[in-house]
Amino acid sequence: MSSTAESLYTRDDAVLGSFSIRPLDPFADAELLHGWVTHPKASFWMMQDASLPDVEREYMRIAAHEHHQAFIGLHEGRPAFLMETYDPSELELVGLYDALPGDVGMHFLVAPSDRPLHGFTRAVITTVMAAVFADPKTERVVVEPDVDNKAVHALNEAVGFVAERPVQKPEKMALLSFCTLAQFEAATGVTGASI
Repeated sequence: MSSTAESLYTRDDAVLGSFSIRPLDPFADAELLHGWVTHPKASFWMMQDASLPDVEREYMRIAAHEHHQAFIGLHEGRPAFLMETYDPSELELVGLYDALPGDVGMHFLVAPSDRPLHGFTRAVITTVMAAVFADPKTERVVVEPDVDNKAVHALNEAVGFVAERPVQKPEKMALLSFCTLAQFEAATGVTGASI
């Protein structure tokens, strides 16, 4: 469990309470992550058959990469989601669109739960987006979810993303979408002053 001192970002949701983000530790968090990424609800994460050492290796690779970062998100102090950011001019989308300075790629995964909370996933993506935009260098967030992941398309739209076009990645057909701070603020009511 993370202490407040380790938090990189915190946000209070009026309904669901406290959310925070801390650095991911590839060793200490591997078992937790393994349960998340291999869960049936995480099929779009494409790690269904990963072993615990596979997960540890993947997040060690991310931790060592200068253009890719991974974080654990907490709800009321308990691990509840995974967040990744990356430079789309260096990874994932190289050659698939013209990256602009200030573009930040983002992935997120909500942990499986036996007791889902109404509005939780939307609060998570709002927290993730607010955390990414808390960096003043971020001009726009870029995502590339699977074209068939209708649930995440709806969530993305709810926080301000505008779909541009499908792009063929090696592992999937993805829906390239973008969100600026102004679009995020207009869609969510979260303003720059409260980020």
